[in-house]
Amino acid sequence: MQTLTEQLIEGGLKNRVLTDTQLARLIPGTNQRRYNLVNRAMNAGELLRLRRGLYMLPEKYRSQPYHPYALAQRLVPGSYVSLETALAFHNWIPEAVYSTASIVPGRKTKAFSYESLGSFTFHPLALQAGYFLELVERVQLGKQPALVARPIRAVLDLVCLKKVEWQGLAWLVDGMRIDMELLEQVTGAELRSLKQVYKYKRVKGFITQLETALGLG
Repeated sequence: MQTLTEQLIEGGLKNRVLTDTQLARLIPGTNQRRYNLVNRAMNAGELLRLRRGLYMLPEKYRSQPYHPYALAQRLVPGSYVSLETALAFHNWIPEAVYSTASIVPGRKTKAFSYESLGSFTFHPLALQAGYFLELVERVQLGKQPALVARPIRAVLDLVCLKKVEWQGLAWLVDGMRIDMELLEQVTGAELRSLKQVYKYKRVKGFITQLETALGLG
């Protein structure tokens, strides 16, 4: 076992996602020494590089797995889980979702894929300032927290991302296979709050039509 791997395990850090800054505090000596230790551990398969400056130990050295939703927010701080991933989490769609999709601040789409951890996608949306986390909740996944959109927020994020025009409830019930009983749980207060979130008139119009269809307008 590599020296760095031993230090992480002995230091109680085996379940953590670690930055270059944290490794610098752990490993005494020069930057070159740290660079060499990190490279040796990666070449030995004892350290995973998630992205530049972010690392974790492989599952075989950990005592608990890192939940993909929590990991997504380490990969891109400030993001939250949404779209089909959040809908599957809330049991609003029947299909299993094997990629973790998130909404991210800014304008740049990002994607990461790992053989052992799965795929992660991050999508920017045209949102009003100050409303990025509207109807987004903090959920506890074992000991790991994550931000996850409520179901109706995830639906409307999907409408915004895919530029969906209102097609009646059929798109939601037949296309997305969302049970009508679940849609009837959506409140007028939720839809009114979401009208403030999106910049595009198309999405605002979709919300207005949905209000009417659900008898909330």
